[in-house]
Amino acid sequence: MATSQTNRVALVGAGPRGTSVLERLLANRAAAGNGGSTLHIHVIDPYPAGSGHVWQPGQSRLYLMNTQSFYPTLIPQEPELAPPLAGGSFDEWRVTRRRDGQGLSDAEKAELSALASDNFPSRALYGRYLQQTLAELLQRVPDGVDVTFHETSAVAARPAGKAFDVELADGGTLTVDSVVLALGHIEARLNPEQRSFQVAAEEHGLLYFPPAPPADVDWSIVPDNEPVLVRGMGLNFFDVMGQLTEGRGGKFVDAVAPGTGALEYRASGREPKIIAASRRGTPYRAKAGLSGYYATSITLRYLTEAAVDRFRAAGIQPGFDHDLWPLLHRDALWAYYATLARSQPAAIRDSAQFLADLEDALQPHAHATGNWETEVGALVEKHVVASRRLNLRALAAPLAGRTFASRRELDKAITDYLDDDALRSELGEADPVKMAIGALHTGRAILKTVVADGGITDESWVAELRGWFESFVEGLASGPPALRSEQLAALARAGVVSFVGPDPKFSVDRNAKVFRAFSPWVRDAPVQARTLIEAMSPANRVGINVSPLLEQLMEDGLVRTKIMMSVEGTPVQTTGLDVEPHPYRPVAANGSVTEGLYVLGLQLSATQWGTAIAAEAKPATGQAYTSGQRTLRDADEIARSILGL
Repeated sequence: MATSQTNRVALVGAGPRGTSVLERLLANRAAAGNGGSTLHIHVIDPYPAGSGHVWQPGQSRLYLMNTQSFYPTLIPQEPELAPPLAGGSFDEWRVTRRRDGQGLSDAEKAELSALASDNFPSRALYGRYLQQTLAELLQRVPDGVDVTFHETSAVAARPAGKAFDVELADGGTLTVDSVVLALGHIEARLNPEQRSFQVAAEEHGLLYFPPAPPADVDWSIVPDNEPVLVRGMGLNFFDVMGQLTEGRGGKFVDAVAPGTGALEYRASGREPKIIAASRRGTPYRAKAGLSGYYATSITLRYLTEAAVDRFRAAGIQPGFDHDLWPLLHRDALWAYYATLARSQPAAIRDSAQFLADLEDALQPHAHATGNWETEVGALVEKHVVASRRLNLRALAAPLAGRTFASRRELDKAITDYLDDDALRSELGEADPVKMAIGALHTGRAILKTVVADGGITDESWVAELRGWFESFVEGLASGPPALRSEQLAALARAGVVSFVGPDPKFSVDRNAKVFRAFSPWVRDAPVQARTLIEAMSPANRVGINVSPLLEQLMEDGLVRTKIMMSVEGTPVQTTGLDVEPHPYRPVAANGSVTEGLYVLGLQLSATQWGTAIAAEAKPATGQAYTSGQRTLRDADEIARSILGL
């Protein structure tokens, strides 16, 4: 139980995760009663509480979430947890606010009027949900609890006996019993190449935009009508693209000419000439059009929670490549060919016999013989027409092995790829490619559970899960809404966007005072521009994050970066803090646990996989996975520990 009649807590970070801890503190306190004690909660963040830095309601409505309305929730729905005092999922809020419009601006009402459950809301609207949900919670604060918000930053947290003195950027100091680090996305130091580009830009009058949250950038200083190099074609790329096109008055309209894609772009005349580059040479594949977060036609048969339990019961710490990937690979193959048989039966000779033989070949007993992939390959070659055979690796790198005579030829190939991918997304559960990807996406829900808290070996985490699979599956299953692919294809046809090609190399020509980029796979002159934009967020690595608080905690030995051992026995610095579960408390430099200090969110990236995603609302139908609301259970564990429950 708590040792003092007064319990003082500092929540550092007032975005969704910090607000989740606050919500759980209030819910658990209400459920347990106050016992005559007082709880003082201090919430520290320079940005507005609830939305925090990333989800501010005032940002451009062109910035979309990467999940549909039905997905996210701030409020847990686990029956074993203390019941919430207020609030619900984003989709529940959407329905209510669409009806009553309470507390919304005209722009928010207009967005809600056209926003369905399976549409992608703006980040601004999600921020309004977060702020209104927090406001509801604050109207139901239990007796004996007070909440104080400090619109400033925490710059240090130093032990003071059994308490902490939390020093604030505005000069104040708070003495508290517990500190929760819910820091979210924080600035990071640039790598050597990025620093060299920044210096070159300063010396030669160029424009260089380092990695940053897109809503923090003043895009108006990007020159009109000039070429602009954009490095990275992940999710931030589409934010940049939107600001430099629609954000400058351009319009997307339905295409009228047949065979020209779904959309046409009508330029405003203020657009720069965007030249986009990424390692793959193409953007992430677009999400399939589904009625839920997981495809209803996909039920994992091999990488299941039961299979994971068998590893645990046998005392096996699985390796990703050896134990987990063979199961998920089977699921992807089955999802693809079962969908192909259903939607394109002419592509398979004797589809009923093929599926029966395939099911037998995929049985995990074949895993021990090491030849199941060969047997499956022979079956596919016998039954499936060559143009419809699945090559998973090629899906993630559609330009691999191709050489282009010119950038014009490259642009045409990428536009065709975008059109094809958007069409597949529209087909949804009828498209075999999207269902293979859907199996990989569903498998991530299982993997998040199995790898958490040391669930796989260090060597496997470093070389396999993070070494190849993470980037592979993100390029396939973490893409934008299909609308963004359609828009990019329209911009390419309009000549507003062109591409560099795979494996791009960047440099600065100091004599010509330009940035340059070329691809070894495109036989054309390098492209050049006076502006270079890094279309990515700051690196989520605690070892290079620029945070006075984290730097102080590390210097004082209260926290440390987690070190893992590679297969060669070499220590590798990981991206996150070393923590002891449960709840997550940081491990100090001397190996002890720092009591009274807790960690939630992105800085757990060396312990949990997939920490960047929001909590998943329970689906109305279909499977709900254990990993879906883990971040909310983590918040609950922290709250219960703080309260001594």
